[in-house]
Amino acid sequence: MAEGFARAYGSDVLVAASAGLAPAHRVAPDTLRAMAEKGLNLRDHFPKAIRHLGRAEFDLVINMSGEPLPETLRCEARAWDLEDPICLGYEDHCAIRDEIEKLVMNLIVDLRKEQAQPQFKPFGSGRVPL
Repeated sequence: MAEGFARAYGSDVLVAASAGLAPAHRVAPDTLRAMAEKGLNLRDHFPKAIRHLGRAEFDLVINMSGEPLPETLRCEARAWDLEDPICLGYEDHCAIRDEIEKLVMNLIVDLRKEQAQPQFKPFGSGRVPL
């Protein structure tokens, strides 16, 4: 769900990739249905393990698993405390979907603000504000 929202709303500030520590075998039908209600088609998405991302480097990892991340990840990590809806009913899927959407939108807004702020280098560095 987070990858779907991130791709739909934030492609100007991020490149989303979703992977799990212990991914499911398929995207749950209730997840597909809940996201379709938001106009997002996840039918081509499939659960991936972190190892499927190869040697990709990231600036930020969002951990929604509640489990510790592998020490090999060398980037900022944030935890979002969300229940995994895989075994929950449709209404719970929708509630978690809505929470994920809010969290993703807040992240996108923060990233846009960061990109909009001029970054100054120390005086005499020969560089100008970006």
